[in-house]
Amino acid sequence: MNLAAEVNENLAQSSNVLIYSAMAVYTLAFLAHISEWVFGSRSAVGRTASAITANAPAAAKVAVQVGGKGGATAVLERPKVVTRSAVGSRDVPDGPGAAGGSEKGDLYGRIAISLTVLGFLMHVGGVVSRALSVQRAPWGNMYEFSTTFAMVAVGTYLALLALKKNVRWIGLPLVTTVLLDLGLAVSVLYTESDQLVPALHSYWLWIHVSCAIISGAALYLGAVSTLLYLFRDRYEERLENPDGKQSGAFARSVLERVPSAASLDKFAYRINATVFPLWTFTIIAGAIWAEAAWGRYWGWDPKEVWSFITWVAYAGYLHARATAGWKGRKAAYLALAAFGCYLFNYYGINIFVSGKHSYAGV
Repeated sequence: MNLAAEVNENLAQSSNVLIYSAMAVYTLAFLAHISEWVFGSRSAVGRTASAITANAPAAAKVAVQVGGKGGATAVLERPKVVTRSAVGSRDVPDGPGAAGGSEKGDLYGRIAISLTVLGFLMHVGGVVSRALSVQRAPWGNMYEFSTTFAMVAVGTYLALLALKKNVRWIGLPLVTTVLLDLGLAVSVLYTESDQLVPALHSYWLWIHVSCAIISGAALYLGAVSTLLYLFRDRYEERLENPDGKQSGAFARSVLERVPSAASLDKFAYRINATVFPLWTFTIIAGAIWAEAAWGRYWGWDPKEVWSFITWVAYAGYLHARATAGWKGRKAAYLALAAFGCYLFNYYGINIFVSGKHSYAGV
């Protein structure tokens, strides 16, 4: 074995060690986030609802006492729980739930963020080491794509925190899914360091696939927010109808610690709307690369078809958001379906369908 080959093998081993180390640190961050959610403050809507419930028996007692003296019975109005922004207003009535509010919850939250940063740095080291070991872009197969995808998702989250955005609530679902993604990558999708097939030897690999990874990471954050929006919106509806069926204790404990439905909905829409032009460019770049590699811009390959289906789904979602009758849950379901198309395009097409893009297999 020559010196260059030995160096590359050592780099590949270092990459594996760093990825596993990042997973270990992310696990500690996951536990810290759980502690933050246990000890952290609830959102304004949750605190208001709790106060109303706690004060209801006392209010009834006061009313009985006043009426029992022969005087006029006091009528105590039930305070209104404001859960949605006013029509035409950009103000959001509720902020993040899990971040801050109690000293212990905030402490665990800061520990969780610190551990996430440490895990992210190890994660970056693992991806860079993989790139150096193969001397190319570190996303030539599903293992490399998955590890890089998770890295970009965490990096996007940390960047939003650095920009003072109130997104700490997404830390727990993010770290959870990143651990699942990396676990799948190292156990099922792992591929030894190797060179690419001739069709991938192009600078378009850096452009096209990097844009796909960035788009997917951002769309993932939007999908998480959309899913939480559906649960939170149903929870707020039940708060506004106290005589109807109410959420269980566990559901309340979770949903009281996430932002209001209005916050989640707006965050998801902004993420999806911002990244949609990049996804559009990803498809265009892929077509240009296909012409250079195979002599045609479009060949109805399964990967090309599902990339376009994903684009149409997100275009439909954005169009639905601009239509008054398709806001709220209907648009949210469409957004989740669009992200489902993205996931199928990655996992389903790569694993179960043969085509010109089958070189990215397990």
